[in-house]
Amino acid sequence: MAHTHSHGSGHHHDHHHGHVHHSHDPATPHPAQAAPWSILRMTVATRVAAAVAVSAGLWGIVWLAMR
Repeated sequence: MAHTHSHGSGHHHDHHHGHVHHSHDPATPHPAQAAPWSILRMTVATRVAAAVAVSAGLWGIVWLAMR
């Protein structure tokens, strides 16, 4: 004896509650976006200056924490 039944309940469940719809396939990564700045576009001197500035800032935090 076969038992058959329907799962149709007359209403539709939509699970996209305000989410932004992506236009690319989920298996592919996001397309590249233009960055306002890039460390790869900086000159060597600018990179060294940025590294020194970040290092000085971090050492300043360490100095304040040790006081």
